[in-house]
This record gives sequence, structure tokens and C-alpha cells, in this order.
Amino acid sequence: MNFKKLIVDSGLRMLNSGYTIETWGNISYRDKETNLVYLTPSGMDYSTIIEDDVVVCDLDGNIVEGTRIPTIETGLHLAVYKARPEVNAILHTHPIYSTVFSCMGKDVPLIIDEAAQTLGDVCRTAEYALPGSPQLAENCVKALGQRATSCLLKAHGAVCVGDTMEAAFKVSRVLEITAQIYQMILATGCNCPELSQEDIQAMQEFVKTKYGQRK
Repeated sequence: MNFKKLIVDSGLRMLNSGYTIETWGNISYRDKETNLVYLTPSGMDYSTIIEDDVVVCDLDGNIVEGTRIPTIETGLHLAVYKARPEVNAILHTHPIYSTVFSCMGKDVPLIIDEAAQTLGDVCRTAEYALPGSPQLAENCVKALGQRATSCLLKAHGAVCVGDTMEAAFKVSRVLEITAQIYQMILATGCNCPELSQEDIQAMQEFVKTKYGQRK
């Protein structure tokens, strides 16, 4: 697979999805065969990035390929990969509804079946830390825990992960839809109970064993 092309294409996809604007957000992909990480460059418009702009580093942050400065959140990406070895793709997005909850410091609970199936656990808001700081990376890893596929960065947007880039984009879509529904329910003044843990586990097991076509 051409991982540099994947990063370029994913940047355009994220931009066109409305999950970010200008140069905000960042993307990475880990090659599970080599453990090399492919990252978007810092401060470049996604519509102008080409494959030569993609930066490649190892899990310790040593650049092995590329001349650009990598995203300021490189440390965050690497920290997540180290903490969650099953993760191969990370999207840091700035979607509107999810960011509303991140600014309030509120979590997004699993209130719909799609969230139960996709998000793994409650989407928690990490404690605030400055962008690009080691503390933000640490707070992000803590908020993700070992089960969640998403978390919010206080006043800073969302982090969505997956074993593939497609899976990470699915998490991004489901998180934003869930946040929008949750915000609309709260606006009515009504309570919004979460799904029970029993039902959440049943939905997750259903996706693993019964959903889709047999292979």
C-alpha cells in the first residue's frame, strides 16, 4: 500500500467532510509491518499537500523520511500508537458538534446503537493542555483508555482511531452524529439516558459475530 497517498487522500477527505477547516487537525497511519508512522506536515493546506510532503518517523519520533516539519501533534499520535497497539490510523478532527462538548468539558455518552457498535466506550473529554504538549498527549491516552475509539480534547476537537483509515473515518462520522443528536436532545430540556452496559455489550458482540456478510 502507498501510505503517503493514503495520507494525502485522507487529508482531502477530512477537509471535504467538513470535519476541519484550513490547516487544522492532523492525520497519521502506522505501517504495522515496519512500525513506521506516516504523518501530515505541520500547517499545510490539505488541498495542496502532495506525497513528498508526508513525513515518516519511527515510534520514538525519529524522522526517517521527508523534509517537512511534521504535525505539532506528532507526540500525541505516537503516544496513542504505543498505548494501543491495535490502532493503525488516527484522525484529529475539528467537527462542530463534537467540539461543542469538548469546550464544555462534557463527555458524549453512548445513546444510540451506532455509537455502541462503533465508539467502544463513552467518548470522554481529556483535561486541557496546550496543543503539541507532552501533557496533551498523556491526557489524550488517558481519555481513550483501552476500549474507546474516540475522545475529545478540551476546547480542541476530537481524536478518532481505528485499525484502518476507513475505520477511523467511520468513528469520526458516528461520533459527530451522536454529538449532534445528544446536543439536540439536551436543547429540549429532556434527560437522555445512556444505553445499558448489557445492551452495549450485546451490540458490540453482534457487530463482531453476526453483522454483515459471512466471509
